[in-house]
Amino acid sequence: MESEPPFGEFVNSVFGNIVEQEETEAKFDVDECELPLIDLGHLNLGNLEHEECKRKICEASTEWGFFQIVNHGVSKEILSRIHREQVELFRQPFQIKTNEKLLNLSSGCYRWGTQTAITQKQFAWSEAFHIPLSTIFQLSEFEGLRYPACPVSSKVFGLIPHTDSDFLTVLHQDQVGGLQLLKDGKWIRVKPNPDALVINIGDLFQAWSNGVYKSLEHRVVANHEIERFSFAYFLCPSHDTVIQSCCEPSIYRKFSFREYRQQVEEDVKTTGDKVGLSRFRR
Repeated sequence: MESEPPFGEFVNSVFGNIVEQEETEAKFDVDECELPLIDLGHLNLGNLEHEECKRKICEASTEWGFFQIVNHGVSKEILSRIHREQVELFRQPFQIKTNEKLLNLSSGCYRWGTQTAITQKQFAWSEAFHIPLSTIFQLSEFEGLRYPACPVSSKVFGLIPHTDSDFLTVLHQDQVGGLQLLKDGKWIRVKPNPDALVINIGDLFQAWSNGVYKSLEHRVVANHEIERFSFAYFLCPSHDTVIQSCCEPSIYRKFSFREYRQQVEEDVKTTGDKVGLSRFRR
């Protein structure tokens, strides 16, 4: 049985023969960068090292919205085991993955493609398990992602350009690469680091910091020859949490996390794109 979702059939049925469609931008011809690298071990050293580490985190959050951390406390053995389990899971037949009983998860936890896509550039050639880690205080989520090899990688994305609708995202990616950031109006490739976790600021943190910390637009390009795996932890508050900056004048009006998610879902449903924080500017 085939393990991959019917990406090609869906895209061609919705958008016609994808080969004949106009190509997206030259997303492969971009410069590579290494994100700011921060050693969290310095937080356990003397006061000077501790304060310098915090300063670097603030600086990276302000200038980049993305940074990498090492000595984070998650062993290589654990990361390797998660990767192995992830590969085994995603290589299950597609019909099995769509069965909610596979991991005893609630309906909708397994997702593939972009069913709301209006144009081919809004379609994501990837599949994911969204695993909620809800508590009384927050609605965080663990997400395993797989990007199968894509025969039309110049036409669609692995993950379309977006910002994260959370406070903070912690990501581990394999060595295939493909993550790109839009910094200063220019797309750049992130060089994978096997020892690091990637941290990025989400929309809620940007609003809470009154725009000081940046929720940067990012995407994943599809790969023509090889599949890619990653997993991420999304730090989210409870739905009733009110997001409001203590700074005045505030760039954004106050809003609840529930209101924000509902607005994002409505925009995606009606336009195919996420509008995000600009909806909540004063």
